[in-house]
Amino acid sequence: MPAAASQRLPLSRERVLQCAVALADESGIAALTIRTLAQSMGTKPMSLYYYVANKDEILDGIVDMVFSEIELPLPDGDWREEMQQRAHAVRSALKRHPWAVGLLESRSAPGPATLRHHEATLATLRAAGFSVQLTAHAYALLDSYIYGFALQEAALPFEGRDTAAEITNPIMERFSTVEYPHMVEIAVEHVLKPGYDFGDEFAFGLNLILDGLSRLASAD
Repeated sequence: MPAAASQRLPLSRERVLQCAVALADESGIAALTIRTLAQSMGTKPMSLYYYVANKDEILDGIVDMVFSEIELPLPDGDWREEMQQRAHAVRSALKRHPWAVGLLESRSAPGPATLRHHEATLATLRAAGFSVQLTAHAYALLDSYIYGFALQEAALPFEGRDTAAEITNPIMERFSTVEYPHMVEIAVEHVLKPGYDFGDEFAFGLNLILDGLSRLASAD
């Protein structure tokens, strides 16, 4: 947003955090400082301290804003469907805000949206009959998978359907079929097939995890 337009809008804590999210989305979390945020808003750094005490408070706030975008699972719903929807919603949020991958679970002063999200997820698993221990295991496993997949997906040199070939074909030219037969096989028989999208692997892995949790819950 141009500085002139920013100056016409009154400052508020919500607006400061919204602009911080926009700055992190555009330039990455390393670029987010009180000074750069003030510049993007067309104001002076000291003006922001009325609404946020320091950068840590900004980070707490923008993490909470990301959690507020994720629809809460419903404890009275089917736990597997709720966990599937939650997983896809979290992944979508992390695609919109890739800087958040390493921050969502890092804050020592979580905000209300963060706490509501955790509480609803735990309540959904407990309502499904998961023991306290299995609930803890399930939550840790699901988040490890979701965050790890989002991190790997963000790091890939291609994105979306039918884009892998642009990167893979030049690499393939350096492959030796004799030395790397399985890499060639995967590339030719899977990655280079029409319609390939690495993102499709997310649902496959998620279903395996949910299958395993379902078996454990039944035996618990």
